[in-house]
Order: sequence, then C-alpha cells, then structure tokens
Amino acid sequence: MAEKLPIKTVMTILVENRRETAEKVQKILTAWGCLIKTRLGLHDGVLDNCSEAGLIVLELVGSPEQHRELCDKLNKLPGVKADYMELSFDEE
Repeated sequence: MAEKLPIKTVMTILVENRRETAEKVQKILTAWGCLIKTRLGLHDGVLDNCSEAGLIVLELVGSPEQHRELCDKLNKLPGVKADYMELSFDEE
C-alpha cells in the first residue's frame, strides 16, 4: 500500500501601502502564528527606494476552517488581498 502524501496549503498575501498596513497584517499573523510553518516576505527596493507593495507567502498547517478564517481576517484589512490553495499528489 502506497504512503498517502500530505496536503500542502499555501497562502499568498498582497499588501499595498506597506508602511500603513504592515503593522496590522503582522498582528494578525502573530495571533495565528501556530498555523504558519514557513513565511517568506518579498518587496522591491532597498534602503530609501522601498516599494509600497509587498507579497507574503505562507505554508500553513492546521484545518481548512482555520485557513479560511485567517484568510477572511486578512481580507478585511483595506489594501490587503489574501488567498490560499491546497496542493496534493493524491487523486481525490
């Protein structure tokens, strides 16, 4: 019998106006930190030339209900767009 491979959940978060929004996004991510296995933050620019938009990529653990609730909380913030997907090799 073949070993069942786990389902992986990846969430992406697009943040506009990072200087105004980043603190609110960070508070939500901290509150839900036990769901976050991996986090990667990307934005263009360095030093005095930082962009106002950023992208955060998360690998999540936990239940689909928890993922949906986290996504909903992030999407309530102005200038934030979050979405997630589940990936698996299983044919279900």
